[in-house]
Amino acid sequence: MSEQLQRVREEIGKLIVGQEEAVEYTLFSILADGHALLEGLPGMGKTMLIRTISQVLDLSFSRIQFTPDLMPADITGTNIIQRTDKGNHQFEFQPGPIFSQMVLADEINRATPKTQSALLEAMGEKTVTVLGDTKPMAKPFFVLATQNPIEMEGTYPLPEAQMDRFLCKILVPYPSKEELIEIVRRTTGSQDVQLEKVMEAESIILAQQMVKEVLVADEMLEYAADLVVATHPKEDNALSIVKQYVMYGSGPRGFQSIIKLAKARAVYHGRFHVAIADIKSVAKPALRHRILLNYEGEAAGKTTDDLIDEILHHLPQGASS
Repeated sequence: MSEQLQRVREEIGKLIVGQEEAVEYTLFSILADGHALLEGLPGMGKTMLIRTISQVLDLSFSRIQFTPDLMPADITGTNIIQRTDKGNHQFEFQPGPIFSQMVLADEINRATPKTQSALLEAMGEKTVTVLGDTKPMAKPFFVLATQNPIEMEGTYPLPEAQMDRFLCKILVPYPSKEELIEIVRRTTGSQDVQLEKVMEAESIILAQQMVKEVLVADEMLEYAADLVVATHPKEDNALSIVKQYVMYGSGPRGFQSIIKLAKARAVYHGRFHVAIADIKSVAKPALRHRILLNYEGEAAGKTTDDLIDEILHHLPQGASS
């Protein structure tokens, strides 16, 4: 399975320049049967990355462009009146773009919170309820969302419940000079890149089952639990920087996300047990959107990544080392 996943990574690399961390953690989210949020400035290739992954994985794909006037029914679908062969009229459900295996929620923070909330049930329970009728989602089902930095004009902060549905939050950095040159070469030339389909839905579901069966030692669970508890400012042993700058720490979903992503990373690297390096590696993507800074932290220019770095630096590893 690890070799097949490496082939997926290589195939994505035919079109996507750099962005190793964004590619890997998006794949980890898919392996862990979770959703991912990619944040970066416009033009960083977030949309192209997700579309490329859907092609390499041979999944049905739909793209929803989030705008301030987008309505919940534009996402979930609605009942419309249809005329039957006998001349009668009846309601018929017209499914929305959410009914795909891979859904790209493009610029998700440009829609109002009411519209963003239309994704909550689909992401949490993998069902959609329209006028009391509950419909299951496709298998596998992923929401991969992009958002611009929240300080940009015309954006709405995602509600905490919506943020918590994302298994991880991935930061898409600005490319280096060399990467910029390679991007221009690939996108402005006459050569058309042909992507190969490496995995299909059945293989992905099998890989997800393998990830669930990865072994996690008690020491690893304790270390991950200590990491999550250390994000809470009211804990007696919390670091002074956490007590000073954090309003709320991560909840149980943060703990679950760390373990799921660590298992996926282990399978990706050909292992069937979680190592301490897996937990440290996934800590930021799993927790950065689940820690809420207070006003003092915002004013001081602190980031949740800074806090996670401090916690990892001071957290005793005990027997897990």
